[in-house]
Amino acid sequence: MATAVALAATACGPQKTESAGSVSSASSSPTAGASPEASPTTDNKPGEASPSASPSASASPSASPSPSVKQIMANGDDTDQVRELQARLRQLKLMSVAPTGFYGSKTTAAVKSFQSKNGLNATGSVDEATWKKIQSASKKPTADELRPPTVNEVDAPDPRCMEGRVMCISKESRTLAWMIDGKVISTMDVRFGSENTPTREGVFKVDRKEKDWTSTLYHTAMPYSMFFSGGQAVHYSADFAARGYNGASHGCVNVRDKGKLSTLFGQVNVGDKVVVYW
Repeated sequence: MATAVALAATACGPQKTESAGSVSSASSSPTAGASPEASPTTDNKPGEASPSASPSASASPSASPSPSVKQIMANGDDTDQVRELQARLRQLKLMSVAPTGFYGSKTTAAVKSFQSKNGLNATGSVDEATWKKIQSASKKPTADELRPPTVNEVDAPDPRCMEGRVMCISKESRTLAWMIDGKVISTMDVRFGSENTPTREGVFKVDRKEKDWTSTLYHTAMPYSMFFSGGQAVHYSADFAARGYNGASHGCVNVRDKGKLSTLFGQVNVGDKVVVYW
């Protein structure tokens, strides 16, 4: 009971007021610019047009959708249908990042751009008319398009990751590699804490797993939490899925691909090793 209380008191959540500049100094590598989400110019607040969108998208009114128009998908949704939408928008060169399944600011901007170019009301949400137009303009995504390899290139594993069952987490490449006896089983993009609340480095063990957990300090959801160092855990972050590297955690290792993390959560056992390194 005492351990659980201590963990709950130190559980982390997204730093919603963190500026992109202060985050990059703590959680980005010198080569982080290779990631399309690393630049603050590619990710706006929900409802704002993407700078990469056409001029007509920026000039279009951001009126609210008519109450009589049923929305199929909208900002804040987290579904497999959103993942398909993102894959189709990527085919149309309106999104540059891999599908996550979370409908955030990038998806909103991409949908607005598509709507503007196709004579639709540029709301940023997907109604039936928008969805039909997107489907007719693209093809059904393949499995690889829906769940492509990680956006970030995985580092060579730390030597401490080469034996046993290990979550090998690189701060330089911002990736997590799940490894068994030196073989990489799966990889995913991750982000870390800011300069003020850094993610601890070193060798740890998974001491607790919680499929559904909410931070008692920050009142944010932490699905698929695998605690490894006090209140620090590997967990899914909807904020990471929405804002990318323009945000940070309060020390946890955030994962933005919920599907991949769900699979990993089922494979990792309490007692498995965790290595966090530069």
